[in-house]
Amino acid sequence: MKESTTELPSPPSGLGAGPIYAILAYGSWGLLPIYWKFFGQVPAVEVLTHRMIWSAVFLSGLLLILRRGAEVGQILRSRQTLLRLLLTALLLTFNWGLYIYGVNSDRVVETSLGYFINPLVSVLLGFLFLKERLQWGQRLAVLLAVIGVANFVWQFGAVPWIALALAFSFAFYGLLRKIVPVSPLVGLAVETLLITPFAIALVLYWTTTGQSHLGASWQMTLLFVGAGVMTSLPLLWFNNAAKRLRLSTLGFFQYLAPSIQLMLGVFLYREPFTSTHAFTFGLIWLALILYSTTSLGLWAKKS
Repeated sequence: MKESTTELPSPPSGLGAGPIYAILAYGSWGLLPIYWKFFGQVPAVEVLTHRMIWSAVFLSGLLLILRRGAEVGQILRSRQTLLRLLLTALLLTFNWGLYIYGVNSDRVVETSLGYFINPLVSVLLGFLFLKERLQWGQRLAVLLAVIGVANFVWQFGAVPWIALALAFSFAFYGLLRKIVPVSPLVGLAVETLLITPFAIALVLYWTTTGQSHLGASWQMTLLFVGAGVMTSLPLLWFNNAAKRLRLSTLGFFQYLAPSIQLMLGVFLYREPFTSTHAFTFGLIWLALILYSTTSLGLWAKKS
């Protein structure tokens, strides 16, 4: 299947497209907890269903404007591609829902930990599945992240399951989307369309049983509709970046989002940040610095 290179919105001209797309995606994700907090006590599953439905509407509109329907037809005729996109859609749905749950249950700091770990998981998956070579510094970085998580488990007596689930689910999503032969916009649209019928069924059930928050106020309705745009654009930017960058290079930009999330959790939402958190985050930050330094050294040699 021939991949289209026309995606919206375009990055500034004259700059490397891959890094710009990555910065746009991760910067937007870093600020998303502010948006999810507006939903208050609305269940995460309900927020997720509207996120899927309105994302599907937004992306379908883009497909019509850009006349990309033929590419959707090609995907629907390829059983293998369709099955792969169904798998990525399930990973994405799980990641989205867990993230909303983590934010609205006052665990923004733990969600940031997950996305700090994610680039190192991406490095590991790139090594295991795409045969991307790891230098000694990158291997040591992964080991430091493992030690950091182990320290968290040892001190608190609990596995940071939200953090680990977010890290691994999105790393596998990035890995699979990199190898699926579809353009970013069309692939993301098909992913959301595959899940949307289930989301609509849930909304109809909640409406008939009086449990739906849609229409409770015009502000809540706008929040539901806006979730589609607020979350589709960063994913489009991410998928464009994933197509243009090595998986290990893409992981380099990942810590922009959790850095913003961590600051929001600690300074805006006043979540606890103990000495154990500091030690665990410190090891992971050290791992990211080591990984980044090693990666920059490799880039310098190639240039």
